Amino acid sequence: MDLLPIFLNIKNRRCVVVGGGDVALRKASLLLRAGAKLVVVAERVSAELQSLCDAHQAVIESRSFEPELLQDAALVIAATDDPVINKKISQHAKLLGIPVNVVDQPELCSFIMPAIVDRSPVLIAISSGGTSPVLTRKLKELNEIMIPNRIDKLAKLLAAYREQVKSRISTIPRRIRFWEKVLDSAIPELVYSGNEAAAVSLLEQQLNSADEVTQRGEVYLVGAGPGDPDLLTLRALRLMHKADVVLYDRLVSPEIMLKLRPDAHKIHVGKEKANHSVEQETINQMLVRLAQEGKKVLRLKGGDPFIFGRGGEEIETLAAAGIPFQIVPGITAASGCASYAGIPLTHRDYSQSVRFLTGHTKEGAVLLDWDALSKEHQTLVFYMGLSGLPVICRELIAHGMESSTPVALIQQGTTATQKVLVADLASMPALADAEQIKAPTIIIIGKVVSLRERLSWFNN
Repeated sequence: MDLLPIFLNIKNRRCVVVGGGDVALRKASLLLRAGAKLVVVAERVSAELQSLCDAHQAVIESRSFEPELLQDAALVIAATDDPVINKKISQHAKLLGIPVNVVDQPELCSFIMPAIVDRSPVLIAISSGGTSPVLTRKLKELNEIMIPNRIDKLAKLLAAYREQVKSRISTIPRRIRFWEKVLDSAIPELVYSGNEAAAVSLLEQQLNSADEVTQRGEVYLVGAGPGDPDLLTLRALRLMHKADVVLYDRLVSPEIMLKLRPDAHKIHVGKEKANHSVEQETINQMLVRLAQEGKKVLRLKGGDPFIFGRGGEEIETLAAAGIPFQIVPGITAASGCASYAGIPLTHRDYSQSVRFLTGHTKEGAVLLDWDALSKEHQTLVFYMGLSGLPVICRELIAHGMESSTPVALIQQGTTATQKVLVADLASMPALADAEQIKAPTIIIIGKVVSLRERLSWFNN
């Protein structure tokens, strides 16, 4: 994070804008909306800026900039078209410890003016750190579309009941639960539709029955996909922000972990070959115990929880214990990694079926029906097969698959560090060893792999 995002209270505080043109007008208007005591410094000001200052009893200093004009200022904005003067303003403001913004010169700024979506008291500030004002504007447009126009009414309604809720519900966790229940109910939509009386009535009902509600735990079994956070489902994101506790696998990418609720307790329960940090049975019991304590528990798994994710075992335990749960499927590694590698898993000319398989070795062998797997016109996708790759290639050739059949290894698929190797059955084990391929890796075998040369699109 290059800049610390803060909201500064400048009500009735002296704020200085140096400049008298259109840019100064925009900045002055923004400061006045925030309640500042505005001082404009310029030898000449535009008619619009003069009118704005007159309407708000702002002070206009009709002279060139001098450092003493910054005395007691809460912040300074340099909006002149003279880079020498702008630099001088910046230097003096920094010497006095005053936050300063120099329009279109981020290197001279101690703070950046964000794009703002204003639904006061709800404010959304958006910044690209001064790197791309157009990108910032586009993000603002998206937020303007997504944020309901009457969300300010909802915020004011919640504020009006904040003290009542605090006095009625003594503990912070129970208050959080109450407000989550309010925001998950029909109350927001009633406010957005203009029916505030009905919203107030429903909120009163929920507050009056707050003492009767027992804290009830729940488990969310969520597929995090193969790594790219943009592949998370909307429902997954929503539940990730609701969870009190998160049990996550090693295959969940750091970028996805950043999407979690910041104050959630995070517990790593990942497994890798010959190193199970937490046994599966222990994970199952942890889910039950945490839910019985009234917590909202997120079980976050790489890929899809029902495809080699042992999600079925976990919900069996939850069901037996009477714990409510939700399941959110994720994009499994096979489809996600294949798509980002430009390899269709099925194709009318090459493959009419696809098989998902585990490549785990047991005493040096991979116990599968090799005769069936060696047939043509199908695609084989091996999960967890990196250590068994030599066995897989050898067995397929031994049972009739052509040694020239193309193979793709996709390491850390869909992420910025994705690496794809393509070879044939005969040469792939040696190539993978030479390239020091590491898990997590997905293996795709079949003629569809030959399409990658033409269909590759993801430039990581």
